[in-house]
Parts: sequence; structure tokens; C-alpha cells
Amino acid sequence: MSDVQAFANKITENVETVIIGKRETIELTIIGLLAQGHLLIEDVPGVGKTMLARSIAKSIGCSFRRIQFTPDMLPSDVTGVSVFNQKTLEFEFRPGPIMAQIVLTDEINRATPKTQSALLEAMEEHQVTVDGVTYPMQRPFLVMATQNPIEYEGTFPLPEAQLDRFMLRISLGYPSKADEQKILDAQQYRHPIDELDQVVTVQELVQAQEQVKQVHVDDLIKSYIVDLVSLTREHPDAYLGASPRGSLTLYKTGQVRAAMDGRDYVIPDDVKLLATSALAHRLIVSPSARIKDVEPRAVIEDVLHSVPVPGARPSARK
Repeated sequence: MSDVQAFANKITENVETVIIGKRETIELTIIGLLAQGHLLIEDVPGVGKTMLARSIAKSIGCSFRRIQFTPDMLPSDVTGVSVFNQKTLEFEFRPGPIMAQIVLTDEINRATPKTQSALLEAMEEHQVTVDGVTYPMQRPFLVMATQNPIEYEGTFPLPEAQLDRFMLRISLGYPSKADEQKILDAQQYRHPIDELDQVVTVQELVQAQEQVKQVHVDDLIKSYIVDLVSLTREHPDAYLGASPRGSLTLYKTGQVRAAMDGRDYVIPDDVKLLATSALAHRLIVSPSARIKDVEPRAVIEDVLHSVPVPGARPSARK
């Protein structure tokens, strides 16, 4: 898995020249990219969400589009529209911004549910349907959606079914004082994104996406994943636990995490490191727990402490 490790290191080091001091978040983004999942970035404005998506796209050489969601946006503003050509007397499809390889959907919770649902087919099926005609998405295809966790006025919260479509939920957070000073120095004359180079190719990304599928996941690790997800459904503070899609997410992202560490097998630590990002947004805490200000992250941490970590399987004696 050295090829995947080298691939991830190239992108991480390149993006770190723009997104300073957020290596863990950058690695989570790459994990989502290699696992062919979509990301929900929940954070306050101005911390670098757009720059993160643009940096990933430029590092790989992918096409990038940004959609700024507003309450008056229509589904056709996302997917595209068919226009009648008077010269050819035929309808021509004019693709919308979703027809790109990396798409940043900014403030997704400001769009109406009808417009939000226009993303579902593209995210799940990797295709869009306009006027009865289906158009496939380019590979790779990654949606990075953002929402502000503070301001809820004039927003339409994402329903549980749509939150479940996102593989990981990540957060950048504010930089430290030292990192924020580095940001000031780096942008004194121009933005570092302007000088960012492509370090890998799309073909290398597709090869890495296929290679991570070969990472071995022992039955003990599979059982550990299922036990974690099952306990979220039985936890006293959880009104709704994680779905089987949460188990699949831990399985696939665990494979990527192992490959990025140069291993061809998954260990329990891979699962534990990804559990919060993979499962917390899939939970709904109970009303009684909400009164006590219990967060989904706290439920996941309690689950991780409750489920025993699988030990090594003894080898058969010869």
C-alpha cells in the first residue's frame, strides 16, 4: 500500500501550503475522496472551507465548481436545464454546476428541501436526470457541502435521510495563534492557492481508489464495527442510532486509513479514529438527553469506551 501512502502524502503536503495547521482535517478529506464518499463540513464562515475544496481539486487536476445555495435557488440551477436550439430545432442540455468532479455546495441548509433533494440522485447514483434523460457524472465525483452550525435563521435543516448520505462530517475550527500568524505572512502579497501546483493525476486517484479496496478487514474488525454501530441504536441517550450505511462507512474509511499508513490490513485504532466523523452526524439524541445538552459526539465516545477492542487472533500451532 506504499503507492496509496505516497499518493496521500503528496496531496496532504501540497494542500498544507494553503490550509495551515489542519493536517488531520486534510487527511479526513482525502479519506473521503479515496473512499468515494461525500463530506459535510460544519463550521463557521471564514475558516477555509472553500479553500480546502479548491486546494484538493487543484492538487489532483480535477474540475471544480462552487454552488452558493440560497432560498430562491431552483433544482435546475443545480442539475442543469434543456434549452431549445432554434437552428437545429432540438433541445440541448446545458449542464449545471453539479456536473463537475469536485463540487462545493456552500451553505446547503439555506436551500429549500426541493433543491436539496436535487443533490441526492447525483450524490448516491452519480448521475442526474433532466427532462427524462440521464447524464452520468465524471469520475471521480465528490460533493463537499458546508453549513453554519451557529446561524439557523432562514435555513432548512437537512433531514436525517440526507445527512446519512454524507460519508464523513468534518470541521476545520479556528487556527491557533501561531498558525494564524503564518496565514497572515503567507497571504502578504498573494494567496497561496494561486501558486498551488497539480501533484497527482486523476488516473492515479482512480487507481488509488481501487487499490484501497484490497485492504484486508478481519472478521474480528468487522464484528467490532457492527458492535459499535449496533450500540448506538441501543444507547439510552440516542433516539435514533446509526444506520447500516454507518457500518459501511467505517469499513471503507478504515481500509483507506490503513492504506494511508502503509498497511494492507485494518486495525481497531483505524476504526476508533474515524468513529466520531463517520457516525456522530447519523445520530439523533433523545429529548431527555437534549435537555441535558448531550451531544452526539459524547454518545460515540461512550460507545467506544463500552465496546471491547478485539484482541489478536491466536495462530494455529503446527
